Amino acid sequence: MLLADIARTSREVAAASARTEKVALLAALFRTAAPAEAPVAITYLAGRLPQRRTGIGWRSLGDRPAPATAARLTVAEVDRALTEIAAVSGKGAQAERRRLLHTLLAAATAEEQDLLVRLIGGELRQGALDAFAVEGLAAAADADPTQVRRAVMLGGSLGAVAEALLAGGPEALAGFRLEVGRPVQPMLAQSAADVQEALDRLGPCAVEEKLDGIRVQVHLDTAAASVRIWTRTLDEITERLPEVVEAVRGLPARHAVLDGEIVAQGPDGRPRPFQETSGRVGSRLDVAGAQASLPLTAAFFDLLSLDGRDLLDLPVRERHAELARMVPEELRVRRMEAADPAAEATRRAARAFAEEALARGQEGVVLKALDSPYSAGRRGASWLKVKPVHTLDLVVLGAEWGHGRRRGRLSNLHLGARRADGTFAMLGKTFKGLTDALLEWQTGRLRELAVREERWGVLVRPELVVEVAFDGVQRSSRYPEGVTLRFARVVRYREDKPAEQADTVETVLAALR
Repeated sequence: MLLADIARTSREVAAASARTEKVALLAALFRTAAPAEAPVAITYLAGRLPQRRTGIGWRSLGDRPAPATAARLTVAEVDRALTEIAAVSGKGAQAERRRLLHTLLAAATAEEQDLLVRLIGGELRQGALDAFAVEGLAAAADADPTQVRRAVMLGGSLGAVAEALLAGGPEALAGFRLEVGRPVQPMLAQSAADVQEALDRLGPCAVEEKLDGIRVQVHLDTAAASVRIWTRTLDEITERLPEVVEAVRGLPARHAVLDGEIVAQGPDGRPRPFQETSGRVGSRLDVAGAQASLPLTAAFFDLLSLDGRDLLDLPVRERHAELARMVPEELRVRRMEAADPAAEATRRAARAFAEEALARGQEGVVLKALDSPYSAGRRGASWLKVKPVHTLDLVVLGAEWGHGRRRGRLSNLHLGARRADGTFAMLGKTFKGLTDALLEWQTGRLRELAVREERWGVLVRPELVVEVAFDGVQRSSRYPEGVTLRFARVVRYREDKPAEQADTVETVLAALR
């Protein structure tokens, strides 16, 4: 399969408005794909790279060679080239990555270059979503979409299911079932504005603390003397968490699959900042030293399999009863049940529980319908997260040109906070939360404020204030004050507020503490 086929399909799917049309376009592509090509093709269409990170920055992406006149790059060739780029390290790595990237782009047509730049830069935010890909695969292989979806849920990877399905037909789907040692995609939660709204939407439910840690799935197999741990993105991190392995080995079960969080706690029992937990989990070289300096604790909230029994289809109340019988209280997430959410006493208790969770340093709460199964791989409406929304008024310092549907419009905003001397410190970037109408207005307004135009975008006078929501502040050596915002997204522009009234660096640093 040529990269040009994926570039064309991505463009056509982005332009299609009807779901049926999107699915038909994907099905047509999958019918032409070799089984081994399917995982990479699906990953590209979803706007991701199998390599996750390549080490290539926007400066390198802005330096494109003249495009090829004819399409000849295969998907396999591109995947090998990006794998080679991602593996570059050591002295001169940046120059070598740039050289390899230039070679790859020189072999690509203009449309293929555009796809590659958006993929590597992480701005391919349109096109084939995983849900459409599931239906397209089913249509291409004459399979039941429900069965394909369940296979993806249990197989942990849409790409793996696609390869098996295209190679073996619908019968291959039976091979995907919950197994100890093979991670499944985690169930995710939708958002609710507050506890009251969540109670109204769910009915009888459990209210659980939402920990600001690393989501993990732990597989215990005592017969094989094995404990294995995966993140929510299905990266295995077992060797980095010896204390968690040891704790799980002591559980009274032969085989189990648990869902939970890994957190670091201070001497007072309060959770440490997410950045510290993340840094500890990311430690690869000196795990023993990292463990001694910052031990981690597991807190489990669900049980997916126990001693050969698949629990996915059991309701929350039954899964938790099994969890409570097996896992001691100190290794479980704190919770309460709101069996009668219409009662005022229950509503008061749920609100008090949520307030106490915040006071204990947790991120918020998650409410789960007591009769709901575990919908792995889905952001189900039966789980609702409630957490406070933090906002800052920041100043726009620059913006980058968009790609794909945002081509020709200024998209990725450079955000700054006010220093004591009146200058502004950049805290990060965001292109999230921008509607088409806001993009149009933003492009015109920022060009009016531009002091310099670059190939990548514009630098602007620090005059325009934007209200930004974010989930937290974390340390980052990439930015001048050593911090950045987590999951920043635009709420609205504040043309009523001068830059002199924007939030300060001190305010941002206080959020870190």
